[in-house]
Amino acid sequence: MGMATLSLDVTNIDSISEARMEVQKLTKGNLDILVNNAGRNCTLPALDVNIDDARACFETNFFSIILTTQAFTPFLIASHGLILNIGSIAAIMPYVFGSVYNASKAALHSFSNTLRLELEPYDVRVLVVVTGGVQSNIARTKRVLPEGSLYVDIEEHFTRRVNHSQVGAMPADVYARGVVKEALKSPWRQKKWLWRGNKSGLVWFLSNFLGGWVFDLVVPRMFGLDRLRRIVRARTLGLGMGK
Repeated sequence: MGMATLSLDVTNIDSISEARMEVQKLTKGNLDILVNNAGRNCTLPALDVNIDDARACFETNFFSIILTTQAFTPFLIASHGLILNIGSIAAIMPYVFGSVYNASKAALHSFSNTLRLELEPYDVRVLVVVTGGVQSNIARTKRVLPEGSLYVDIEEHFTRRVNHSQVGAMPADVYARGVVKEALKSPWRQKKWLWRGNKSGLVWFLSNFLGGWVFDLVVPRMFGLDRLRRIVRARTLGLGMGK
C-alpha cells in the first residue's frame, strides 16, 4: 500500500500513547495532518437514551478528539500541520432521535472553532468537515424503542430514521476525494469549514439564509412527530370527553 498502518483505540489513552510513540519513530516527530474521524451513533429519543450509551458516544465522538489532539499537536507544530476534524450537519440541525449524537458533534464543532484560534500562533490549522450523508457502517447498530417509550405510536418512523443517513448517501471515495483536495490546499486558500456529503449543501443554505425555523417546520414532518402530535391531542381530547 505504500504506507505504514497502526492499530489505535481512540478511547484508550494507553493505545493513543503507543501510537504516538510509533508515529514519532516513523516521522522523527513531524506530522502534516491529523485526521479525527472515529465516530459512533446513539440514535434514540432523548428520553430513551441509556446514560452509559450516551457517555460512550461522547467518549468516541468528542473526548477522544481532545486526547488525540493533545497527543499529536507537538508533531503538528513541528511541521506547521493541519488538524482535520470530521463534524456533522447533525450539529447544525435538530436531527430528531439523535440528540446525544447531535450534541457530541456540536461539542466537536465548538471545540474545533476555539482550538483553531489557540493554535494560530503556532501555524497549525484546524479544518472541520461538516459532513452530510456518506456511505458507511455508522447505522449498523440495531436500535429499537424500549418498552414504554413515548414514541411507540410512530415506531415505523423511528425505524426509518435509524438508517436515514444512508439514504442517498455520498459514496465514501467521492467524499474522501473532496476532503483530501481541501486538506492539501495552501494554507491561505484553505477553508475553516468544509461542507461535504449528501444534503450538506442544503443544510448550509437553510441555516445561513433562512434560519432554524425551516428545520422546526420540516424535520418533525419527516419523522412522524406531526402525526404523533395529532395522536396525542386526539387521545387527550378523548379522555376529556370521557369525564
